[in-house]
Amino acid sequence: MADSSNRKVSEAGPTGRHHSTPSASFPTHNSPRTWFLTSSLSPLCIRLIRLLLAHGDYVVACLPPAEIENDDRSAEFRELINECKSNRKDREGWKDRIRGIRCDGRVMGQCGAAIAEAVQVFGRIDILLCCKFEAVIGTVEELGTTPRTRNLVRDQFETIFFSQVNFIKAALPQFRSQHTGHIIILTSIGGHIGTPGMSIYTAATWALEGYCDSLAYEIAPFNIKVTVVQPNKEILALTNKIIFAPQLPYYDSDVNPAPSVREIYGNVLNANPETAVNASLSAEDHPDDIQYRYPKLPAAAYDKLAMETVHALTAIGGHENPPARHIVGFDGATAVKEKLKTVTEELEDFVEASVAVDIFESELKTEARQGGGVREGFEDVGMGGVGGM
Repeated sequence: MADSSNRKVSEAGPTGRHHSTPSASFPTHNSPRTWFLTSSLSPLCIRLIRLLLAHGDYVVACLPPAEIENDDRSAEFRELINECKSNRKDREGWKDRIRGIRCDGRVMGQCGAAIAEAVQVFGRIDILLCCKFEAVIGTVEELGTTPRTRNLVRDQFETIFFSQVNFIKAALPQFRSQHTGHIIILTSIGGHIGTPGMSIYTAATWALEGYCDSLAYEIAPFNIKVTVVQPNKEILALTNKIIFAPQLPYYDSDVNPAPSVREIYGNVLNANPETAVNASLSAEDHPDDIQYRYPKLPAAAYDKLAMETVHALTAIGGHENPPARHIVGFDGATAVKEKLKTVTEELEDFVEASVAVDIFESELKTEARQGGGVREGFEDVGMGGVGGM
């Protein structure tokens, strides 16, 4: 836990905050660790791989076929591989400690083959980093207008949920045989907070996090740890593919006061002529015109955007006692605290409705009605540990 001085800083609010990204740190290891990244072409993952190789770790980098065949998307990874093969003194040994594997996570057989190849090459896997991401932008109504937009819902779950579940299932036998392992799920604070215009992304993220919350209990006896890492959703959205469903006029920011992530991300993309999106395409006139973009930001912007999360991953990965959930960054932590505060206040406001039909005729009702006793009351009846809360 942070000391009192740190708590005062963290509770002061975002205004006037001067924050610098910490230096990378790694848990103390007796030997280098082997990392398995389920998707390795994002600017965030490229920066993570560089730090891991510089530290002496081994990296298995899964390369989604559709992305590795995209020259723009794969350019930075290819540059990294050329660095690994170079004669630079500070890159010595890198090429022997990285293995790229083409793998479509949506195909269970390919996930199993990739895990087997990783073990064959490096002997073991210590950390499985589930880091596949893309963001579908569209309201619930916009994603139900045509068969193509409805397919975006299924695709979002295939990408964020099912593909990562496939990798986890493929890795579990290896972790069990080692009697050690660490599964890290890179999601976002979208796992706590819904976002208008990103309902399907939020649903897929919550599904994956709920899956892993249950998984953690199942595999703890085998000394396998699970950690969910949650940066701001903008960090992942702006380093991966963004998909825009056609917009319905009712959700235009001029007539709908809800925050518009479509407008926010559209403005970022439109700053670069190569990634500009056509905001005039409406669902009524162009119902099947779905736009796909990989943001292109300057390297320095990616450094600033991604490095805080990268350093969090290096500090947590392979730790003997890692957190079950880690929120990256002050702003994300503040947003989640506000959400949990709201949940707590609503529980107290409606406590009478909660206990009105309670089957337990005990001190629970009295404690709950007096306030501050809801939590303790649930613990008394054996529910305090549910979900790790």
